[in-house]
Amino acid sequence: MAATAAMALAAALLALFGLSRGSPQGGLPSRDFPPGFMFGAATAAFQIEGAWNLSGKGENIWDRWTHQHPDWVADGSNADVACDSFHRFKEDVQALVDTGFDFYRFSISWSRILPRGTVDYVNEEGLWYYNRLLTELMAHRITPVVTMFHWDLPQPLQDLGGWPNPVIADYFEDYARILFRHFGDRVKYWITINEPASIIESYANSRLGAPGLDDHGVADYQASHTLLKAHAKAYHLYDKYFRKTQKGRVSITLNSAWLEPRTNSQEDRQAAERARQFYFGYWAHPIYSKIGDYPAVMKERIMRNSLAEGRFRSRLPEFSPQWVKFIRGTADFFAYNHYTTRYAASGTEGEIPSLQRDSGVIRSYDPKWPSSASSWLKVVPWGLRKMLNWIKKEYGNLPVLITENGFSDHGGLHDKDRINYFVSYLQELLKAIYIDKCNVFGYTAWSLVDNFEWARGYTEKFGIYQVNFTDPNLARIPKDSAQALRKIIKHRALVPNLLQGEMPEPRVVLVT
Repeated sequence: MAATAAMALAAALLALFGLSRGSPQGGLPSRDFPPGFMFGAATAAFQIEGAWNLSGKGENIWDRWTHQHPDWVADGSNADVACDSFHRFKEDVQALVDTGFDFYRFSISWSRILPRGTVDYVNEEGLWYYNRLLTELMAHRITPVVTMFHWDLPQPLQDLGGWPNPVIADYFEDYARILFRHFGDRVKYWITINEPASIIESYANSRLGAPGLDDHGVADYQASHTLLKAHAKAYHLYDKYFRKTQKGRVSITLNSAWLEPRTNSQEDRQAAERARQFYFGYWAHPIYSKIGDYPAVMKERIMRNSLAEGRFRSRLPEFSPQWVKFIRGTADFFAYNHYTTRYAASGTEGEIPSLQRDSGVIRSYDPKWPSSASSWLKVVPWGLRKMLNWIKKEYGNLPVLITENGFSDHGGLHDKDRINYFVSYLQELLKAIYIDKCNVFGYTAWSLVDNFEWARGYTEKFGIYQVNFTDPNLARIPKDSAQALRKIIKHRALVPNLLQGEMPEPRVVLVT
């Protein structure tokens, strides 16, 4: 019986740590994370801070969008209070401490620092708030990873046209200078912009979020052009004036699902690669490739479609040789958000014109993939490993920081599905590190706390800490997933028994 039990245990371990269907070959050689590997959690200012019109903060595009169109938010809610982190940031930091995180990725509200979006008026109370947050983090030896822009453009700048207007890149450079001056002595990891791919969607589809435009296939391309210029300006600004004394690192966070061919046909394999260029190379190629500029397949297809529509030039703006050179190489590490995988097949769908139609790709999900509370988020762990390998192959083995990875549900403290998500994706991450030699130095769980989930309001929960939004105290209560991550971080390994409910009773986090 003992031998039989041992064989059963071995089989169970192989099932847990072995191959997933569709994944690259190879089991898990080690459950230990490499020396120096960092664990963190992330949030975004608009989703947690609240205090939307207090202490000098100006209006941003998400304030405007949620107030004018509550019917476009799943539960009709807004982020006027959210987690009230503007007043309760010490509770957030205590949650980080209790879980054992090495770093905290948070964003700064542009409108809280520059209420008008420009440097003609700097809000001292906004500076004071983020200085207090940084002081609290440093007191607990938690490294700040600071995002300058996480979607919440000041409304006065949107009134000028928003990101499609090239002048916004200059205003972003000015904003970056303020942040470097006031916080750069303590911030060693900067993210200029979070997910340009997500930002431009709201210029193409008004119901997806702020600013709420429907100028698909035109304004979204113009916005991306400015976003890349803004990022490069901030990077060179740091390089020229701040790097020598502050000794930090600067990057931009890009996001994409892994795009897997729907079939093994040459047509679908080509479609999948084309999709990777349209939905990721679009921003990665100008920065990380050796030649810079947009991917050739994008330039060719969009030009051809534009001329066929009777236009005299491409809807995709063109970078001059000077801009190509200026943008290329403007990252000190690769910051990447990953959640899920999609199938890609050759075909056309989407608005005319649109990025989707220009790509000539139809994206879909396998109905057998496990679901989350978010319609777009399917649990496909092997996609992370494949994406990391593609990044390595396409752009070289740069140091990679995974800046978001997480799972949504409808709430509750006993979140076994979230634990399973974290463990399965971390398994694939370890395979990428040990088997494929991908240079990944850190992992960020999204999100630290339940928060305002953009157009989904409070209907979807990503936090490892529960926040009861009907409770005036808005207490942070650790879910089972927080306890599981605490074990992983403590042992720097995927320890056993993470899915067996061996979690202590939750403790409310209240800090005065």
